This record gives sequence, structure tokens and C-alpha cells, in this order.
Amino acid sequence: MSEPALLILETSGRSGEVALGRGVDLIARRALSQSRRHARDLVPFVQQMLQEQGWRPGDLNGVIVSIGPGSYTGLRVGIMSAKVLAYAIECPIVGIQTFEVIANQAPESMQLVDVISDAQQEKVYVQTFELSAGRKAVSELRILTVQEWLSQRDSDAGVSGPGVGVYLEQIPDSVEIVEEELRKPGAETLLKLGAERLKREEHSDVWALEPIYLRPSADAEQWDRKKS
Repeated sequence: MSEPALLILETSGRSGEVALGRGVDLIARRALSQSRRHARDLVPFVQQMLQEQGWRPGDLNGVIVSIGPGSYTGLRVGIMSAKVLAYAIECPIVGIQTFEVIANQAPESMQLVDVISDAQQEKVYVQTFELSAGRKAVSELRILTVQEWLSQRDSDAGVSGPGVGVYLEQIPDSVEIVEEELRKPGAETLLKLGAERLKREEHSDVWALEPIYLRPSADAEQWDRKKS
């Protein structure tokens, strides 16, 4: 049996990627800049890649999508596009948490890693992963002030994630920090994790799959202010 044809959508950050995989091998990719993470750009990129491979949408055996935490606009576009396509061609969909992708890009020498993103107002979203135990989360995703996180964190844990660049000056020199290019989710890692789950038939529910936002949309925040 040939390896499955897979579509990968990573739109959780300021930039993103759309890619195609054959099994766990990445065979095509397109970068999405912050100004181009919209359905009008994402869909044509996917169509172009499919045509270049001689694939039709119905040839896809699965869709893998990053579900956050991440930006409101990017996640909304990526997840809705993934759900519509998976439903239309009746193929499985797998949602992967973005922090899990980032944790899996940490070097093998790290036993623990805190993945952080900026929650603004001197706060961070943080989740801790134990790499020696299959790179699984060992804490819930939580919001802490930077000082709370620094005072509570395991001294042996490394640090990764897009929040590192924001709070780098506050992180002690003794803390091991993952290289900059590995602090944002990559299509290769997203493909690897998603392909493994598809192989185990650990599919997401296309109706129930929802994004994990780093913060509400501007409209939602305005509505909350009006109610209060």
C-alpha cells in the first residue's frame, strides 16, 4: 500500500505554511506571510500544490491542521479551511496543538521544556512538556505573569515558543533556550505528529474541532466591554 497523501495547514502564528506530505515525508510547501493568511490566498496555494503533484482534492487521505494556541485570524482561516475540505472529500482530519508541535522540536538533550507565548500585559501562556516520556504535556495550558512563571518553573526545564523573543531579557542566563528557528511550529513536525495519529486512526471530530486562541478577537473583546 502506498503512503497516504496528506495536506498540512499551519496558520497559528504571524507567518504560516501550507504543505503536502506523502506519509511522513514533506514533498511540497508554501509560506504564508502575515498579510497572506487569508482564505483567498490559502486555497489557491493548496490548489497549486495539488496540481504540481498531479493530485486531485479527492486523492488526499487526510488533513492535518494546527489548532493553537495562536492568533485569532490565522487559526480561524486554517481550521475552517481544513474542516470544509475534510468534510467535502470525506477524509479524516487531525488537529494538533501548536505547543505540542513546538515541544517536539526541542533538542533531545532537554528532559523538560516550557513552551511560552505572549499573553500581553507581562503575562505568558505556558505549558510544560516532558521530552523523555514521549514528549507529552505534564501540565495544563495556563496563563501566568512572567514573574509567576519564572518563580514556579522547574529549574531543569528549557524554554521554547514564540514568547521567548518577547521576554528574553527576563529569562535567566542559566536557562537553556531552544534555537530561534525551532521556536515556531514547523510543517515537518506537524506532518510527523499528524501522520502518526492518522495511522493509529486517532481522528478529530470535524464538527467538534475548535481552535485554541491566545486571546479573543477584537470584536469579542469589544462585545465583552459593552456587556460590562
